Amino acid sequence: MLIDSHCHLEYDGLAERQGEVLARARGAGVAGFLNISTRRSEWDRVVGTARREGDVWASVGIHPHEADGHHDMGAAELREAAEGARVIGIGETGLDYYYDKSDRAVQQDLFRMHIGVARETGLPVIIHTRDAEADTAAILADEMARGAFPALIHCFTASRDFARTVLDLGLSISLSGIVTFKNAAELQEIAKELPRDRLLVETDSPFLAPVPHRGKPCEPAFVRDTAQFVADLRGETLEELGEATTANFFLLFSRAAA
Repeated sequence: MLIDSHCHLEYDGLAERQGEVLARARGAGVAGFLNISTRRSEWDRVVGTARREGDVWASVGIHPHEADGHHDMGAAELREAAEGARVIGIGETGLDYYYDKSDRAVQQDLFRMHIGVARETGLPVIIHTRDAEADTAAILADEMARGAFPALIHCFTASRDFARTVLDLGLSISLSGIVTFKNAAELQEIAKELPRDRLLVETDSPFLAPVPHRGKPCEPAFVRDTAQFVADLRGETLEELGEATTANFFLLFSRAAA
Protein backbone atom coordinates (compact mmCIF):
# COMPACT_ATOMS: atom_id res chain seq x y z
CA MET A 1 0.00 0.00 0.00
CA LEU A 2 1.21 3.50 -0.89
CA ILE A 3 0.03 7.00 -0.04
CA ASP A 4 0.53 9.96 -2.35
CA SER A 5 1.26 12.50 0.37
CA HIS A 6 1.11 15.55 -1.92
CA CYS A 7 -0.94 16.00 -5.09
CA HIS A 8 -3.02 18.78 -6.67
CA LEU A 9 -6.18 17.08 -7.87
CA GLU A 10 -7.88 20.40 -8.69
CA TYR A 11 -5.15 21.58 -11.07
CA ASP A 12 -5.56 21.58 -14.85
CA GLY A 13 -4.42 18.24 -16.20
CA LEU A 14 -6.01 16.30 -13.36
CA ALA A 15 -9.26 18.08 -12.45
CA GLU A 16 -10.97 17.46 -15.79
CA ARG A 17 -10.32 13.68 -15.55
CA GLN A 18 -10.15 13.30 -11.79
CA GLY A 19 -12.24 10.13 -11.66
CA GLU A 20 -10.08 8.18 -14.07
CA VAL A 21 -6.88 9.54 -12.48
CA LEU A 22 -7.94 8.29 -9.05
CA ALA A 23 -9.10 4.95 -10.45
CA ARG A 24 -5.76 4.43 -12.21
CA ALA A 25 -3.87 5.22 -9.00
CA ARG A 26 -5.99 2.86 -6.95
CA GLY A 27 -5.29 0.17 -9.51
CA ALA A 28 -1.57 0.80 -9.01
CA GLY A 29 -1.87 0.21 -5.27
CA VAL A 30 -2.23 3.81 -4.08
CA ALA A 31 -4.57 3.69 -1.10
CA GLY A 32 -4.71 7.38 -0.13
CA PHE A 33 -4.16 10.88 -1.46
CA LEU A 34 -3.49 14.21 0.25
CA ASN A 35 -5.02 16.89 -1.97
CA ILE A 36 -3.07 20.10 -1.42
CA SER A 37 -4.34 23.67 -1.67
CA THR A 38 -2.17 26.63 -2.63
CA ARG A 39 -4.60 29.57 -2.43
CA ARG A 40 -7.79 30.49 -0.57
CA SER A 41 -9.95 30.20 -3.70
CA GLU A 42 -9.10 26.47 -3.93
CA TRP A 43 -10.11 25.49 -0.42
CA ASP A 44 -13.75 24.61 -1.15
CA ARG A 45 -12.85 22.47 -4.17
CA VAL A 46 -10.00 20.69 -2.39
CA VAL A 47 -12.14 19.91 0.65
CA GLY A 48 -15.10 19.01 -1.57
CA THR A 49 -13.10 16.32 -3.34
CA ALA A 50 -11.98 14.91 0.00
CA ARG A 51 -15.57 14.76 1.22
CA ARG A 52 -16.64 12.99 -1.95
CA GLU A 53 -13.78 10.47 -2.11
CA GLY A 54 -13.23 8.36 0.98
CA ASP A 55 -9.50 7.85 0.38
CA VAL A 56 -8.72 11.54 -0.28
CA TRP A 57 -7.83 14.08 2.41
CA ALA A 58 -7.33 17.84 2.15
CA SER A 59 -4.98 20.58 3.26
CA VAL A 60 -5.66 24.31 3.55
CA GLY A 61 -2.97 26.92 3.07
CA ILE A 62 -1.24 29.53 0.93
CA HIS A 63 1.73 28.72 -1.31
CA PRO A 64 4.58 31.26 -1.11
CA HIS A 65 3.96 32.20 -4.76
CA GLU A 66 0.50 33.38 -3.67
CA ALA A 67 1.62 35.26 -0.56
CA ASP A 68 1.21 38.78 -1.95
CA GLY A 69 -2.41 38.05 -2.81
CA HIS A 70 -3.11 36.88 0.76
CA HIS A 71 -1.09 39.35 2.81
CA ASP A 72 -4.19 40.37 4.73
CA MET A 73 -5.30 36.85 5.66
CA GLY A 74 -5.32 36.29 9.39
CA ALA A 75 -4.73 33.21 11.47
CA ALA A 76 -8.41 33.02 12.45
CA GLU A 77 -9.50 32.44 8.86
CA LEU A 78 -6.95 29.69 8.32
CA ARG A 79 -7.77 28.12 11.69
CA GLU A 80 -11.48 28.04 10.86
CA ALA A 81 -10.78 26.37 7.51
CA ALA A 82 -8.54 23.83 9.24
CA GLU A 83 -11.47 22.69 11.37
CA GLY A 84 -13.30 21.40 8.30
CA ALA A 85 -14.09 17.75 7.84
CA ARG A 86 -11.36 15.82 5.96
CA VAL A 87 -8.74 18.59 6.49
CA ILE A 88 -5.59 16.97 7.89
CA GLY A 89 -2.79 19.44 7.12
CA ILE A 90 -1.83 23.13 6.97
CA GLY A 91 -0.26 24.27 3.72
CA GLU A 92 1.42 24.18 1.52
CA THR A 93 3.34 27.18 2.79
CA GLY A 94 6.96 28.21 3.06
CA LEU A 95 9.52 30.25 1.14
CA ASP A 96 10.41 30.37 -2.55
CA TYR A 97 13.26 32.70 -3.46
CA TYR A 98 13.88 31.06 -6.84
CA TYR A 99 10.96 32.74 -8.58
CA ASP A 100 10.35 35.51 -6.01
CA LYS A 101 6.72 35.79 -7.11
CA SER A 102 5.84 37.35 -3.76
CA ASP A 103 7.64 39.74 -1.43
CA ARG A 104 10.01 37.79 0.80
CA ALA A 105 8.87 39.52 4.00
CA VAL A 106 5.25 38.67 3.20
CA GLN A 107 6.24 35.05 2.51
CA GLN A 108 7.99 34.88 5.86
CA ASP A 109 5.07 36.39 7.77
CA LEU A 110 2.58 33.99 6.21
CA PHE A 111 4.90 31.05 6.81
CA ARG A 112 5.07 31.91 10.51
CA MET A 113 1.30 32.35 10.63
CA HIS A 114 0.77 28.86 9.15
CA ILE A 115 3.17 27.43 11.72
CA GLY A 116 1.21 29.12 14.50
CA VAL A 117 -2.03 27.54 13.28
CA ALA A 118 -0.32 24.17 12.98
CA ARG A 119 0.87 24.50 16.57
CA GLU A 120 -2.63 25.40 17.77
CA THR A 121 -4.48 22.70 15.85
CA GLY A 122 -1.89 19.92 16.01
CA LEU A 123 -2.13 19.52 12.23
CA PRO A 124 1.19 19.17 10.38
CA VAL A 125 2.44 22.14 8.38
CA ILE A 126 3.40 21.18 4.81
CA ILE A 127 6.46 23.17 3.76
CA HIS A 128 7.66 24.24 0.32
CA THR A 129 11.18 25.66 0.24
CA ARG A 130 13.27 26.56 -2.79
CA ASP A 131 16.53 28.55 -2.77
CA ALA A 132 15.65 29.62 0.77
CA GLU A 133 17.39 27.08 2.97
CA ALA A 134 18.93 29.53 5.45
CA ASP A 135 15.74 31.51 6.10
CA THR A 136 13.57 28.38 6.18
CA ALA A 137 15.88 26.74 8.73
CA ALA A 138 16.08 29.90 10.83
CA ILE A 139 12.28 30.33 10.94
CA LEU A 140 11.75 26.66 11.76
CA ALA A 141 14.29 26.75 14.58
CA ASP A 142 12.88 29.99 15.98
CA GLU A 143 9.30 28.78 15.83
CA MET A 144 10.14 25.35 17.25
CA ALA A 145 11.75 27.10 20.22
CA ARG A 146 8.42 28.88 20.82
CA GLY A 147 6.58 25.56 20.93
CA ALA A 148 6.79 22.28 19.06
CA PHE A 149 4.67 21.57 15.99
CA PRO A 150 4.52 18.71 13.46
CA ALA A 151 5.88 19.48 9.99
CA LEU A 152 6.94 17.99 6.67
CA ILE A 153 9.33 19.27 4.01
CA HIS A 154 7.58 18.28 0.80
CA CYS A 155 9.30 17.59 -2.51
CA PHE A 156 12.72 17.67 -0.88
CA THR A 157 15.48 18.97 -3.16
CA ALA A 158 17.71 20.78 -0.67
CA SER A 159 21.19 20.03 0.68
CA ARG A 160 22.37 17.30 3.01
CA ASP A 161 23.04 19.93 5.70
CA PHE A 162 19.47 21.18 5.42
CA ALA A 163 18.18 17.63 5.68
CA ARG A 164 20.14 17.13 8.89
CA THR A 165 18.87 20.42 10.27
CA VAL A 166 15.20 19.70 9.70
CA LEU A 167 15.52 16.10 10.89
CA ASP A 168 17.16 17.35 14.08
CA LEU A 169 14.16 19.66 14.54
CA GLY A 170 11.86 16.65 14.33
CA LEU A 171 10.49 17.15 10.80
CA SER A 172 9.78 14.50 8.19
CA ILE A 173 10.85 14.60 4.54
CA SER A 174 8.89 13.65 1.42
CA LEU A 175 10.50 12.65 -1.86
CA SER A 176 8.93 13.32 -5.26
CA GLY A 177 9.72 12.11 -8.76
CA ILE A 178 12.72 14.47 -8.85
CA VAL A 179 14.72 11.79 -7.04
CA THR A 180 14.50 9.64 -10.20
CA PHE A 181 16.03 12.28 -12.48
CA LYS A 182 19.47 11.67 -13.95
CA ASN A 183 20.84 14.95 -12.53
CA ALA A 184 19.66 14.18 -8.98
CA ALA A 185 22.76 12.31 -7.78
CA GLU A 186 23.08 14.28 -4.53
CA LEU A 187 19.39 13.86 -3.73
CA GLN A 188 19.69 10.13 -4.39
CA GLU A 189 22.52 9.92 -1.85
CA ILE A 190 20.40 11.80 0.69
CA ALA A 191 17.47 9.46 -0.01
CA LYS A 192 19.64 6.49 0.94
CA GLU A 193 20.44 8.08 4.31
CA LEU A 194 17.03 9.32 5.42
CA PRO A 195 15.75 7.65 8.59
CA ARG A 196 13.13 5.06 7.74
CA ASP A 197 10.64 6.54 10.20
CA ARG A 198 10.81 10.07 8.71
CA LEU A 199 10.34 9.30 5.01
CA LEU A 200 7.25 9.88 2.86
CA VAL A 201 6.69 9.75 -0.91
CA GLU A 202 4.61 11.97 -3.17
CA THR A 203 4.01 13.00 -6.76
CA ASP A 204 3.29 16.76 -6.55
CA SER A 205 1.14 15.92 -9.57
CA PRO A 206 0.45 17.21 -12.15
CA PHE A 207 4.12 18.29 -11.95
CA LEU A 208 7.43 16.43 -11.86
CA ALA A 209 6.56 13.10 -13.43
CA PRO A 210 9.20 10.52 -12.48
CA VAL A 211 11.17 8.32 -14.81
CA PRO A 212 9.85 6.56 -16.93
CA HIS A 213 7.01 9.08 -17.36
CA ARG A 214 9.09 12.22 -18.02
CA GLY A 215 7.33 14.65 -20.35
CA LYS A 216 3.85 13.51 -19.34
CA PRO A 217 1.46 15.17 -16.89
CA CYS A 218 2.22 13.56 -13.56
CA GLU A 219 -0.49 11.46 -11.89
CA PRO A 220 -0.82 10.02 -8.38
CA ALA A 221 -0.37 6.51 -9.84
CA PHE A 222 3.23 7.44 -10.57
CA VAL A 223 4.07 7.52 -6.84
CA ARG A 224 4.62 3.80 -7.29
CA ASP A 225 7.51 4.48 -9.69
CA THR A 226 9.10 6.93 -7.27
CA ALA A 227 8.64 4.51 -4.37
CA GLN A 228 10.19 1.65 -6.34
CA PHE A 229 13.16 3.82 -7.29
CA VAL A 230 13.72 4.91 -3.68
CA ALA A 231 13.33 1.35 -2.43
CA ASP A 232 15.99 0.19 -4.90
CA LEU A 233 18.31 2.97 -3.76
CA ARG A 234 17.90 1.94 -0.14
CA GLY A 235 18.16 -1.81 -0.75
CA GLU A 236 14.55 -2.37 0.31
CA THR A 237 11.59 -3.97 -1.38
CA LEU A 238 8.70 -1.88 -2.62
CA GLU A 239 6.51 -3.58 -0.03
CA GLU A 240 8.88 -2.62 2.80
CA LEU A 241 9.11 0.99 1.66
CA GLY A 242 5.36 1.18 1.12
CA GLU A 243 4.67 -0.17 4.60
CA ALA A 244 7.07 2.30 6.21
CA THR A 245 6.00 5.40 4.29
CA THR A 246 2.32 4.62 4.80
CA ALA A 247 2.84 4.17 8.55
CA ASN A 248 4.80 7.43 8.63
CA PHE A 249 1.99 9.24 6.82
CA PHE A 250 -0.64 8.16 9.31
CA LEU A 251 1.63 8.90 12.26
CA LEU A 252 2.30 12.43 11.00
CA PHE A 253 -1.20 13.14 9.68
CA SER A 254 -2.91 11.67 12.71
CA ARG A 255 -6.33 13.10 11.85
CA ALA A 256 -6.35 10.86 8.77
CA ALA A 257 -5.69 7.82 10.94
CA ALA A 258 -8.54 8.82 13.25
